[in-house]
Amino acid sequence: MKKDKKLVLLLSAVFFVILAVLAGIFIKSNQKPQSFECTNYAMGTYVQQTVYGKNAQQAAKAAAQKIGELENLISWRLGDSDISKLNQASGSDWISIDPRTAAILQKSLDVAEKSDGALDPTILPISSLWDFGGENQHLPAKEEIQKYLKYVNYHDLRVNTQESAASLKMHYMAVDLGAVGKGAACDEAVAAYKQAGADYGIVAVGGSIGVFGTKEDGTPWNIAVRDPHSTETQSTSIGSIDLQSGYVSTSGTYEKYFTKNGVTYHHLLNPKTGYPENNGLISVTVVCSNGALSDALSTACFVLGREKGTELLKKYNAGGIFITTDNQVYLTESMKNIFKLSNRKYTLVESGV
Repeated sequence: MKKDKKLVLLLSAVFFVILAVLAGIFIKSNQKPQSFECTNYAMGTYVQQTVYGKNAQQAAKAAAQKIGELENLISWRLGDSDISKLNQASGSDWISIDPRTAAILQKSLDVAEKSDGALDPTILPISSLWDFGGENQHLPAKEEIQKYLKYVNYHDLRVNTQESAASLKMHYMAVDLGAVGKGAACDEAVAAYKQAGADYGIVAVGGSIGVFGTKEDGTPWNIAVRDPHSTETQSTSIGSIDLQSGYVSTSGTYEKYFTKNGVTYHHLLNPKTGYPENNGLISVTVVCSNGALSDALSTACFVLGREKGTELLKKYNAGGIFITTDNQVYLTESMKNIFKLSNRKYTLVESGV
């Protein structure tokens, strides 16, 4: 009888141990992964991060530091940056620059060449006249634009990535990497997540987004595409992109603009005319495997227009969403299975290109 009682007690103890183990497994499987969210300011915009894993906070901190370092290298507004020094040395000798700066300059030149100058990193002599987003944004005189337009010529920007050096051939030339900087910042953040050992994460720098790693449930990242007609305070979307990995950048007329005498002028300048491009587009979103490239391509494609922009994207195996002023949405082939339109104000059109 005592043996039977001991056996019952032993089995009960084993049962409760099994229950405890199972309960532990259940609790563990239902715990949300550790995450860290933060918002900083860099590159003239907000940097928003959500990183997951035990090293999430460390990864986000490292990413913010890397973005800050990049801004100190490539912002023409900072007097000690590589780009500022390059601009100051225009028309003289080559200068030494950081390898990161050289790589971004070279990527910009590659897109400039393949887009026939629709993206031009030497746009600063013209963009500074307009001063979009600055304290003196205004419509420049035609004479001013014509005077400085001759200094916008990517052919006269020379970069040696092996020697980490660059030069501008003529005096008064100057580089502005605003069209690639935010995407490049996303590259830096994703690299920091990987190095710090984060599990997965997402970073948004202005109009550019980068995602790292696979989410715990295996589902793709859901990236909203902004409605170009919505405002900063009441931002809405036209739909979303299901993205397993990569980068998304958007260039739109809503980003920086002003109105003068009833005419609205936006910051997306055509380097060949010196004026905002007016080709029926209000927004272009690009998806590809590199942040700086996605940023550069979104600007180039906006200036090129839908058909030529689509051809450019093919050269880089990138996808695109083109939104027109009459609320038509055109997708490149690779976007058709990953983009979902949800805003009834817009119409999805089969582009045929």
